[in-house]
Amino acid sequence: MTALEPWPDTVDWRPVSPKLITVELLERAAWIVVLLAGLTTGWVITASRLWPAAMAAVLLLGIWRCLVTVRAVRAWGYAERDNDLLVRHGLVIRRLSIVPYARMQFVDVTAGPLERAFQLATVQLHTASAASDARIPGLPPEEAARLRDRLTALGEDRAEGL
Repeated sequence: MTALEPWPDTVDWRPVSPKLITVELLERAAWIVVLLAGLTTGWVITASRLWPAAMAAVLLLGIWRCLVTVRAVRAWGYAERDNDLLVRHGLVIRRLSIVPYARMQFVDVTAGPLERAFQLATVQLHTASAASDARIPGLPPEEAARLRDRLTALGEDRAEGL
């Protein structure tokens, strides 16, 4: 493992659901539509020639961001080890979070309306240090519940030794 490749090769990484790509793309599309509607309103009201350029910029940036989103979702992964949980994500700035089970205080499972529509949930880990909290989006609800229960049990077992 080098500084440029932070993901340990000896770990069995579990990916998030590919449905998360659709959820993320729909959220991005909604923001693009809202921004374009606002820019169109500004164009109609002021009739300036800069509005179409701004609309084109938003559209191009939105398309680029959608392409990046597909790869970014595929970069998410997690692995359960004996004493800790590993969470990885990021394309340009890669982040590897290692959360010891003994440091976990509680585990949340959340699902917004769009996540529920695609049968997905997000697991949020809370630790004694806010800087070491971790999040795993795009899990099937059954896997999220299983992970929550397992992490809670492991956290309680490991914390008894402190």
